[in-house]
Amino acid sequence: MYLHKEGRKLVIGIFVAIVLITVLMHFTIEVWNVFDYIVIAVLVIAALLFASFFRIPKRIFTTDDKQIVAPADGRVVVIEEVFEKEFLKQQCRQISIFMSPANVHVNRYPVAGKVVYVNYHKGNYFVASHPKSSVLNEHSSVGIEMDDGTRIFMRQIAGAVARRIVCYSKEGDVVQQNDEMGFIKFGSRVDLFIPLEAEVNVNLESAVKNGISTIAFLK
Repeated sequence: MYLHKEGRKLVIGIFVAIVLITVLMHFTIEVWNVFDYIVIAVLVIAALLFASFFRIPKRIFTTDDKQIVAPADGRVVVIEEVFEKEFLKQQCRQISIFMSPANVHVNRYPVAGKVVYVNYHKGNYFVASHPKSSVLNEHSSVGIEMDDGTRIFMRQIAGAVARRIVCYSKEGDVVQQNDEMGFIKFGSRVDLFIPLEAEVNVNLESAVKNGISTIAFLK
């Protein structure tokens, strides 16, 4: 396990600050009491929580051009047929994954292919599990075209807590399945739009892990 680059400087800065505060307390407090130890303990726990937000565990990824792999950690909150009008412009299957603050926050490409569409949308910060957050909240959109012409569409959606979306995708990028696509700080939601004929492999409330869980099988 290691710290993701998006949080490395922040976490290191927090630990340095804790060390400096501890040293300052050591030289200014003659007799330590219970309250002083509690302050240090709270600071350390807070630092560890921040570090956990940016953790990247070692994983053996699922790699298969006939499988759509989970782009995010979390639980499935939406499985429905919709008309996707931004990129696919057709009926498709929407599968949404809600990421809690306790989940790993990196997002990965669910399939290999070429990035043919990237867009950023300003918006609100409603609770990410709310259905309308998919289009009303701030979000980044990424469209991928596979070698056989199959198109997959993704949205990284900000929420009430997560207000910092990082998207690494650029139009023309050739990407591999499970490459890093971006990062949503402190959780939120990822929408995945896949072909109707794909065989869905998850249910509502299913827990999934990015790079490991199979969302659907392509026909």
